[in-house]
Amino acid sequence: MNAFGRLFRISILGESHGPCVGILIDGCPAGLSISEGEFASDLERRRGGRKGTTPRKEADVPYLKTGVFNGKTTGMPLLILFENKDTDSEAYERIKFTPRPGQADFVAFQKFGGFNDYRGGGHFSGRLTAGLVAAGVIAKKVLAPITVEAKLAEAGGSSDIEGAVDAAIEKQDSIGGIVECVVTGLPIGLGEPFFDSVESLISHIVFSIPAVRGIEFGAGFAAARMKGSEHNDELLSSDGRTKTNNAGGVNGGITNGNDVRFRVAVKPTSSISTIQHTIDIRSGEPVDLSVGGRHDVCIALRMPVIVEAAAAIVFADLMLVEHKTKRIR
Repeated sequence: MNAFGRLFRISILGESHGPCVGILIDGCPAGLSISEGEFASDLERRRGGRKGTTPRKEADVPYLKTGVFNGKTTGMPLLILFENKDTDSEAYERIKFTPRPGQADFVAFQKFGGFNDYRGGGHFSGRLTAGLVAAGVIAKKVLAPITVEAKLAEAGGSSDIEGAVDAAIEKQDSIGGIVECVVTGLPIGLGEPFFDSVESLISHIVFSIPAVRGIEFGAGFAAARMKGSEHNDELLSSDGRTKTNNAGGVNGGITNGNDVRFRVAVKPTSSISTIQHTIDIRSGEPVDLSVGGRHDVCIALRMPVIVEAAAAIVFADLMLVEHKTKRIR
């Protein structure tokens, strides 16, 4: 449900316009140096306020509530909270019974019987990714010197990201994008067949990120149009290095010594001011809807650091699983 991982296990909490959002990390090794300032860089990359992103700008000060003593992790569950201060729920009161097309409003109302917090999208909001990013900071510490880096490769179908964002702003519409992520320095052998393959775990957590609509590893969907002679990665050395990396660094669900590479498709933000058609869920009657409030023109602009965090969480967990397995052997 709201938890992920085996040994490095995270539980996410909060709603967009509630008192706070946060993350509980169980299985964090003891002795890691940690301070609030170490979260600043990654949280800034996720924060709104830039052109093309929501005007909502939370301070995102991480409150380390448990699991830290004298600047070191204690080995007990680490609770990190972020207060919600810059909230404006007025626009959501107006659309309480008129679900936004493309959003989770309708299914949330049906699943939870109308008891869900609909303000700002509630627990379906991208606001909750602040907790994921915080967990990613810790996971990157566990992984060091392994590195995880993601970037926005295109937005609105164009590599001219700024131009695409400007055009969407002018049209009062929204656009999606593609995020590329590379994990470097991984050992051979991470991943647990059958259902805990590297691709399975990364896909699981990545699809938990709001607005994600697709993922591919290495050559991805292009592999369907390739011949075996084109797709196969020829081995060059005993450390697993290959001539090409069409497999994206994974064979049989297990890391092969090359960089793990994957791409994530991010959909356009659902909340737009353009007139759309929906229904009033009380009467079933059709309604014209223009969404007010503060929203991202291109949520993909804030996605790279979130995707990084997701990948880091998976590999931190897999590294701890691997170490435990070797100790048992």
